[in-house]
Amino acid sequence: MPLDVRAARNQLVEKLRNAPKASAPADLRSYVGSPVPVLGLTVPTVRAIVAAFAKEHRTLGAGEVNALADALWSGPVFEEKSLAILLLGRYEKIIDDDSWRLADGWVDAATGWGLSDGLASGPIAGMVYAKASRFRDILRWTRAKNTWRRRASTYALHRFVRAGELDRPFQLLEKLLYDEEFWVQRAVGTWLRECWKKDRRRTEAFLRKHARGLPRIVISVATERAPKTFREELRRKH
Repeated sequence: MPLDVRAARNQLVEKLRNAPKASAPADLRSYVGSPVPVLGLTVPTVRAIVAAFAKEHRTLGAGEVNALADALWSGPVFEEKSLAILLLGRYEKIIDDDSWRLADGWVDAATGWGLSDGLASGPIAGMVYAKASRFRDILRWTRAKNTWRRRASTYALHRFVRAGELDRPFQLLEKLLYDEEFWVQRAVGTWLRECWKKDRRRTEAFLRKHARGLPRIVISVATERAPKTFREELRRKH
């Protein structure tokens, strides 16, 4: 039988509301920088709710998953939006171009690092890695006026970096090296640090080439695992 999206959404929301709270909502909201109310659930708790749902619904189609994710994203609290993100990731093998358009439509509204990074490094990263043409889309995101879309473009590189395929990450990160926004600068540093773990020599060469004028937070985060002498070298060139 086709999924009753409204009933499924209500069931999932009820489970969220009844789940044990791990921290004061105000504290968690401040921590993840959420612009929307937070219930106070941990990520493992929300993941467990998604896992239980997926176990009971093994044969959903992409259209059903998209419709349910869209309904959850429209909810008023952080955890409902997180559930929508995790749902797309859970059904990664079947989601489609409509899923990509759906997630793309969420990016500007996924403000705060908690939502933005979860969306970009999760289902978006998987869909970008699965279809090469989508990399051109995230390259365009580097020119977006919205800070969180620019930040999301870096977290969407997750699968490439994890696989040690660094050509595309360096191509994209180069476009954001001198971004004026702190949250973008920090993200650039984060993914250069992850590139460093995969290919130290290449990442060091990249940083040396672009050191002049590089924001200090980029240098600090990118060189967290690097020798102190290399960090000091970049700062002198900066």
